[in-house]
Amino acid sequence: MISTRDGQVITGTVGADKTVEEGYEAARCCALLELASIKQALGSLDKVERIISVNGYVNSVPGFSDSPQVINGASDLFAKIYGDRGLHSRAAIGVTGLPRNALVEIQMVLGVKG
Repeated sequence: MISTRDGQVITGTVGADKTVEEGYEAARCCALLELASIKQALGSLDKVERIISVNGYVNSVPGFSDSPQVINGASDLFAKIYGDRGLHSRAAIGVTGLPRNALVEIQMVLGVKG
């Protein structure tokens, strides 16, 4: 899921025209979109047994080393909503480009009840 807000892709490059804080908010938006997709697919967010893993990709300048702080925007939200069930393994990777010039992209795996 790429970062969007109000139907518009959040674009840019952390370390060039976007800050770590703006990247954090974009990752949070990605997490909210993931949760909306999960709710649509399962009918309820209560059916999530746990978040297993999250891979976060940050559109950033070469050498950018703060990708984990950006992807915390998603991880912090999952932990807030699900508590211990929201704690997950994670990769936070800086890349030099994402589809549609998105600022952040999140990929996740979750366990489902029943």
